[in-house]
Amino acid sequence: MFVDTTPPVQPQPLRHSRRTDADRLREALVALAGGHGAVVSHEERAWASVTFAGARHRVVMEFSGQEAVSGGECLIAELPEHEFTLPRQLVADATVLAADHRLLPEPRLRVECELLLVEDS
Repeated sequence: MFVDTTPPVQPQPLRHSRRTDADRLREALVALAGGHGAVVSHEERAWASVTFAGARHRVVMEFSGQEAVSGGECLIAELPEHEFTLPRQLVADATVLAADHRLLPEPRLRVECELLLVEDS
């Protein structure tokens, strides 16, 4: 008869991954849309001027269904003047580049926006 004397393996504690500035920006955009919409693409490019450094973000979001489309329309209306609260970042510019509405087979909205985040020192 074989008796296993090795101690049982203890499960490792879950590690929480650090949220990036891009993660926080996506969360803020969804919140601005009333919790609606899905980010379908997000591109980030480094950006710098003589006095500032940061990144330019291009985000595409999709909204399906009437309630979600209403949230997307709020995003479009409020984005250019919205005061974001992102740690260590200032939103220097926020622009809606394109919006595509579809009614059939269900209301849908696709929004492409670009935001310039600069490091707040």
